[in-house]
Amino acid sequence: MADLATDLEALVRSSERGKEFGITANGFVPKPLGRLVDEKLAAARVLFGDDIDLTAGSAVRKVLELMCVEELRCWEHLDSYSGNTSVVTAEGSFLSGLGEELGISRPYRRAVGTVTISLATDLPSSDPELVLERGTRLLSGGGHDYFIGERVELVNTRRSALVPVIAFVPGPAQNLNASSPDQLIAQFNQYDHRSDRVRSIESRLGEPIVEIDHGEPTTGGELVWSDEEYRDLLLAYPRNIWSPDAIRIAVSLVPGVRQVLVKDLYGGLDINQSIFGNFSFVERLFSQERSLASPYFFTIVVAPGDGAIWLGPSQLKARVEAAVDEIRPIGIFPRVEEASQIAVSLTCDLAVEGLPVPSGDPAAVNESEQAKALKQRILNRIRRYVSGLQIAEAVRFAEVLWAIMEEPGVTNCTNLRLRRFPASVGSTTAETFDIAACGSDLSIGESEVAVLVEDLDPLRIL
Repeated sequence: MADLATDLEALVRSSERGKEFGITANGFVPKPLGRLVDEKLAAARVLFGDDIDLTAGSAVRKVLELMCVEELRCWEHLDSYSGNTSVVTAEGSFLSGLGEELGISRPYRRAVGTVTISLATDLPSSDPELVLERGTRLLSGGGHDYFIGERVELVNTRRSALVPVIAFVPGPAQNLNASSPDQLIAQFNQYDHRSDRVRSIESRLGEPIVEIDHGEPTTGGELVWSDEEYRDLLLAYPRNIWSPDAIRIAVSLVPGVRQVLVKDLYGGLDINQSIFGNFSFVERLFSQERSLASPYFFTIVVAPGDGAIWLGPSQLKARVEAAVDEIRPIGIFPRVEEASQIAVSLTCDLAVEGLPVPSGDPAAVNESEQAKALKQRILNRIRRYVSGLQIAEAVRFAEVLWAIMEEPGVTNCTNLRLRRFPASVGSTTAETFDIAACGSDLSIGESEVAVLVEDLDPLRIL
């Protein structure tokens, strides 16, 4: 009997793999149903003897199995409770609760929708084409900021286009009802240089030239980040209050920020520098012999995202400064600088097969709607790659070539060259540019970031 009791105790405390159940060094290990049944049957034999009937049809076994089902539920709840106490394994509302404790609420997504942008009057002969670049800001009747999600070209013979629009600020408050006074209207942000041409033409004509039909409501602002995205944010968030990583994450959460680079040349922000092992932090803060009356400066380089406006009241620079001001200690001041946006374009020859692209004269082929749709899909692929580049990260030839060849129907890409425009984004005429050699990457400077120019003409279908 003593041996059976000893065997039962070992069985209760361990799994069939020899690992303990409950809280272990490798985390919480719940008991499976099969193991619970084995334990109950072993306990019954210890208490009532080996001759007890524990076959599948016996009443005692049925009672034991019912008990095991309830115990299994308890183990599952304990497992859930244990997993939801850690950021690494928590899910749903439990993960949101852990984020709240860190002071980082689960971020909302941006509301999206579509509008029809049309010419309200004929364009003058001096301006036969009206172009609205991707990111051009729009306003609703209630003052909500949106931006258009793709480039729009309007002429007198093609007067309207269905355009995706995206809320600049995430959150449910940005969901707009198309039938309310808060719907999107043909009102452009006065600080947005991308709409300068519209205002210039309107000032010459003395009347609006663009109208917007907001037929469907914008939705999606009530959605939040997935558990995977939110978990990555919480795990990356530094637990120390003031460090380059803390600044970088605080700034990256500001709407309109694409990338952030913190430049701290003298190590005054990072307590991991070697000089910080040489003095008492109780007596001296942030750097040796630093006086609180002597200001310390560092630089934050910010790359604006789609739809961002750098200067102006409540625009991106002011928002970044406000975010940093909430966490900066006394005597430490940031210099917030805009990363130089380097417009990147490309030229290449494409061979296609199995696509509804007309044949014949190459010029006519490239001007067809089918060819333009193909080129736009290719540029969308390249833009997704370029928009994910860090500040000072080069544009890789191989990545661009891979993005082109991944488009279904493209069988070959030759004479691919990357072009760099020092001028503003969207302008490829009357500007100097550098062309990288075929097969070469396009270098980007220390405080520069690449932005793709959506120009279809340099992509030629042979």
